[in-house]
Amino acid sequence: MRTVIRVLVSAFALWLTTLIVGGSGEHGVWIVPIGSDDYSPLITLLLVALVFGLVNATLGKLVRFVSIPLYIITLGLFGLIVNGFLFAVVAWLSDLAGFGLRIEGFWWGVLAALVMSILSGILNGLLGTNRKKRDD
Repeated sequence: MRTVIRVLVSAFALWLTTLIVGGSGEHGVWIVPIGSDDYSPLITLLLVALVFGLVNATLGKLVRFVSIPLYIITLGLFGLIVNGFLFAVVAWLSDLAGFGLRIEGFWWGVLAALVMSILSGILNGLLGTNRKKRDD
């Protein structure tokens, strides 16, 4: 159940991110829906959030592990570049599928990753999905 809530929170944070970072037309970060019916933007957001979670859980762990020295040298600021790279990977994967996340450039991805991580952190903190299960 916690995983489903985290995907929903991620989809909501992604939607807010496209509203904040997305510009007019095709500038910044935006979502291209699957089809043309009423629920296609929602389904697209959920699919992109699921892909983002899978990329973050697999490739993200590997990239973060390999770049530990850069994290230490930059005092953690390299994490912004890594998150922007992962955002670009999700955009590339969704571009292969023909729908989903679109990013105008790499630095838009870095900005979107920063905004999305802040929003996800706030929402997960409010909902308590980051807390560990207690053995009571």
